[in-house]
Amino acid sequence: MSRFAVQASWDDVPHLDEKTKAELWASMPPHMRDARTKGIPMLGAGAIYPLPETAYVCEPFEIPAFWPKAYGMDVGWNRTAAVWGAWDRQSDVVYIWSEYYVGQAVPAVHAAGIAARGPWMTGAIDPASAGSNQKDGTKLIEEYQAIGLNLFPADNAVEAGIHACYQRLATGRLKIFKTCRALISEIRIYRRDEHGKIVKENDHAIDALRYLIFSGMRHASVEPAEEEEWQASNTRHSRSSVTGY
Repeated sequence: MSRFAVQASWDDVPHLDEKTKAELWASMPPHMRDARTKGIPMLGAGAIYPLPETAYVCEPFEIPAFWPKAYGMDVGWNRTAAVWGAWDRQSDVVYIWSEYYVGQAVPAVHAAGIAARGPWMTGAIDPASAGSNQKDGTKLIEEYQAIGLNLFPADNAVEAGIHACYQRLATGRLKIFKTCRALISEIRIYRRDEHGKIVKENDHAIDALRYLIFSGMRHASVEPAEEEEWQASNTRHSRSSVTGY
């Protein structure tokens, strides 16, 4: 027997009037609203980021050149992922504006794709990359650095990193361009099992996000000419005492 699935929102259900929708909306937990009203798949009971996508997904816009930028990177043969963040220093909001999500390619291919966003940016990479490759004894981080990427090992304190991401998401200080589809898809299913352990499946982009927020944004930078212009017009700016960047 053939099977298929159709995604439907409550706007496709004619018997629900606006009054009923308002009552249902008020009774729903926030993290279940997208699933129940838009038909967006989401695992709610063990969801690590139980927030509606409307709280953090935004329309793309041109990132100002004077905003500091950095990226987080997770490596693996089946999937290598990177996400780029830009920091609006005035509002303390980090915008995830680009992603890289490619599998089964050599480091040179990944490095070319990542450097295309701006070779001057610093990246926080999966600290496991500092271990030796079982095949030839090389270290992935050193291989990427030799190719030309500016990388350092991220802090892999998982729970602290998740908390840092959640704080920003919940307070509106972390936004994700809707074009970052891989990252958004991973957030939807990022969850804990019945024992409270994180399910390690389809989490490459979301790990890259954690590396970026918990480690990478401290090293965010602006191209030299743009930074000089920013400093000249904002001589009184100081770093956030809360975020440290």
